[in-house]
Amino acid sequence: MKLSRFDSFCARLPASTFVVQWGGSHVHKIGGKVFAIGHFAGEAAYVFKTTPLSFALLLDQGLASRAPYLPRGNWVRVSGGVPDAMLRDLLRQSYDLVAARLTKATRASLGLSSSENSLPNPG
Repeated sequence: MKLSRFDSFCARLPASTFVVQWGGSHVHKIGGKVFAIGHFAGEAAYVFKTTPLSFALLLDQGLASRAPYLPRGNWVRVSGGVPDAMLRDLLRQSYDLVAARLTKATRASLGLSSSENSLPNPG
């Protein structure tokens, strides 16, 4: 996936914000919490949170590695070999996981439901 498509997909997620930080990384957040990082340094590399099962499968299949600087919480780094549709599903999963951990008040202020399963789909 090209960085522009990554940014476009993440920007369509409800209440998502974007900032460039950490040496030019494209950082996407929900409620001030990071859910995805994209960086283009010769090749695209994406960092995001996963479920424990997705974490294990992605690492076992050689599709991802542990995300540098994020040793806990099932964060992975993907730099290639993952089809765009799968990456979009994984990014949505990361968004849902991070959004579900926000306080009820924060979710309400962002217009998000209190249940991760009822968060709106970006289409």
